[in-house]
Amino acid sequence: MRVLIVNTSERTGGAAVAANRLMKALNNHGVKAKMLVRDKETDTLTVTALPRSPWLRWNFLWERLVIFIRCRFSRKHLFEIDLANTGTDITRLREFQEADIIHLHWINQGMLSLSVIRKILRSGKPVVWTMHDIWPATAICHVTLGCRRFTTRCRGCRLLGKGDGDDLSTTVWQRKLRMLEDENVYFVACSRWLESEAKASALLKGHKITSIPNPIDTHIYKRYNKKEARERLGLPQDRRIILFASQRVTMPLKGMDYLIDACRQLAEGKSQESGAPSPCIVILGGHAEEITGQLPLDTYPLGYINDEQRIVDVYNAADVFVLPSLSENLPNTIMEAMACGLPCLGFKVGGIPEEIDHKRNGYVAEYRSAEDLARGIQWILNEADYESLSRNAIQKVAHNYSQQSVALRYAEVYQQAMAFKHYKL
Repeated sequence: MRVLIVNTSERTGGAAVAANRLMKALNNHGVKAKMLVRDKETDTLTVTALPRSPWLRWNFLWERLVIFIRCRFSRKHLFEIDLANTGTDITRLREFQEADIIHLHWINQGMLSLSVIRKILRSGKPVVWTMHDIWPATAICHVTLGCRRFTTRCRGCRLLGKGDGDDLSTTVWQRKLRMLEDENVYFVACSRWLESEAKASALLKGHKITSIPNPIDTHIYKRYNKKEARERLGLPQDRRIILFASQRVTMPLKGMDYLIDACRQLAEGKSQESGAPSPCIVILGGHAEEITGQLPLDTYPLGYINDEQRIVDVYNAADVFVLPSLSENLPNTIMEAMACGLPCLGFKVGGIPEEIDHKRNGYVAEYRSAEDLARGIQWILNEADYESLSRNAIQKVAHNYSQQSVALRYAEVYQQAMAFKHYKL
């Protein structure tokens, strides 16, 4: 069986990381998988880039321009919307023609257009589409934030301004309906939460939808000596470390304001106590230096790191990982931290409660509650059986997110998709 995984980027972004890991997991377990990307970043032989063309850049810019105009020349939601109004036809490529299964992942920002996806669906090849966010089940948004219009029909989109009438989201919704008409796609959500959201979408009615988590290589992400990790990173040995990580830490959806508020509460509580020194904050991700002055605790901004082994060092150096995101599918960062034996803390939203078992391997805080976030940090650092939390985190990852378990589940989906396609023919 030959699988072609299609994703916009090879390594940048959570979907790219997950798609890359899946490719490796499949190849390690008997399925021949290749990856087709627009943005190739390594010399990996199993990853192929789209043919070089000035149209690749133009596709990206044209879509952003249309969005910019429709948003009344505001940049506020410029990268929260995707139209898929332009993209590259991949059906003529050798990699596409040789594949038995076409496996779509995150294909936005000018990678594939709706018309190209329709052409892929009509090619006769079985198509599996992994949903890394809600976009395949809505018109134009990646995050719904409580909007339920996708359960009937997208219109009056909050991202396009006020109004309840038909707008650009309605137009794209109709285009997606025509794209999927009389076709069968096997949708896979990365969390049970996203699976339930997708099944509620009027757009995906009648399509097969299931959930399979992203895989992780537990030979790379694992627990080892905390002291040595801190020495390599130049971090203090006598302080407890709170870790926050995101590709861009200033993104509002990542909830940094809630972490700042929670740390302020921790600092105020600590000032009334004596004894051990206050914890410090380590921030991993782009633009980290922009928010260090807002945190009331000593802060170590590490910036954006590409080196996987150095990232593993960061997880092993920390004592608790906090991700107060306001919307998440199944965060790779929580999975990575848990694999390294690091107890995790996040809000009760999206797929986070599927990863973190409350007070067993971490703490699930009340949604948008900085007070409960602070309470969770305090509990993990000072009250819980820390070794038990760490051990349970490692076991959870090994049982649910290992390469072998995820690869086997996807192999079953591929077989079902092929059997169903042949049945229809």
